[in-house]
Amino acid sequence: MTDEHATDQPWSVLSSSGVLRASERVPGGADALDLRAAYRDMVLARRIDTEAIALQRQGELGLWPSMRGQEGAQVGAGSALRPRDVVFPTYREHAVAWCFGVDPVQLLGLFRGTTMGGWDPRERNFNLYTLVIGAQTLHAVGYAMGIVRDGDVATGDPERDRAVLVFLGDGALSEGETNEAFVWAAAQNLPVVFFCQNNQWAISAPFSVQSRVPAAERARGFGFPGVRVDGNDVVACHAATHEALAQARAGNGPTLIEAVTYRSNPHTTSDDDLRYRSAAENDAWAARDPLERLHVLLSGPGAAYPMDDAFLADLAAEEERLAERLRTGCRALPVPAPSDPFLHTLSTLPPDLARQRDEHLAFLAAEEVSA
Repeated sequence: MTDEHATDQPWSVLSSSGVLRASERVPGGADALDLRAAYRDMVLARRIDTEAIALQRQGELGLWPSMRGQEGAQVGAGSALRPRDVVFPTYREHAVAWCFGVDPVQLLGLFRGTTMGGWDPRERNFNLYTLVIGAQTLHAVGYAMGIVRDGDVATGDPERDRAVLVFLGDGALSEGETNEAFVWAAAQNLPVVFFCQNNQWAISAPFSVQSRVPAAERARGFGFPGVRVDGNDVVACHAATHEALAQARAGNGPTLIEAVTYRSNPHTTSDDDLRYRSAAENDAWAARDPLERLHVLLSGPGAAYPMDDAFLADLAAEEERLAERLRTGCRALPVPAPSDPFLHTLSTLPPDLARQRDEHLAFLAAEEVSA
């Protein structure tokens, strides 16, 4: 990939009216995006999001960061991964987790407060959510250094070569950690793809306040390519990520992808977005909804891979089963033992932490006696 792809206008092949434009950059064959599978993943990921918000409103979750509106970016990127690639998410990559096979019930545990993680990152090569803005970019760069030292880059063996895909939001671009990660990835020519979902708002700060240039243009200053893609176009997001990951696996270094998209819901369920943005803005972006434009493509006249009534009926039934499993699974998540927060952080508990644990357990025991 060269930086000729970085332009002011996001690259797109699927218009908001559901028209797909041919492009040589869209991979074919085994690497092509299965459009019906992508639509299914986007629909189910949105249902996960909707059910989680409902659970939070019912008091079953403490918080939920919605990803509604970003399904095209996430499914496009997630579907470009190979099993040996490694993902470092923020806290909003619910659709990527779905694409990578993480049980969505496990996603809920972190926000229910029953776990500090919820899944084993080694099982799926999908790391735990990182709530500290930008911190995961350094984790990703460190992991990419390990991949290089393991000799898993540029061997020409597709079963061995792998890369790191790290997600970040536009707000993370203002963090020192992210810029340090960019410097180190360039200096070491590391196999890492930075996938920035520019959803226009870093909580209440608009992107225009944070940057005078498109995020993708920043990559040039660090010495590696940047590409600006329509984040609501699942086909373009898949193609751009597929291309960047292939370059990384081949030993050609990092890429920054800026997926221009929109967070349709508030930052989290504790936020009130209408205090800082207008309903008109939300409506304008709703017209570019990633699910709707793919639905139009797949149900329009002459669609190469049409969605018939049977497909849609099966998908609707699958949605309902998933929703029921989320509701039941959430309420069945095990309550952690009082000592659990002290486990799994350090292999050997230092004396000070052991003392804090003992004092914590003694305090709880005293509370039970007094009750």
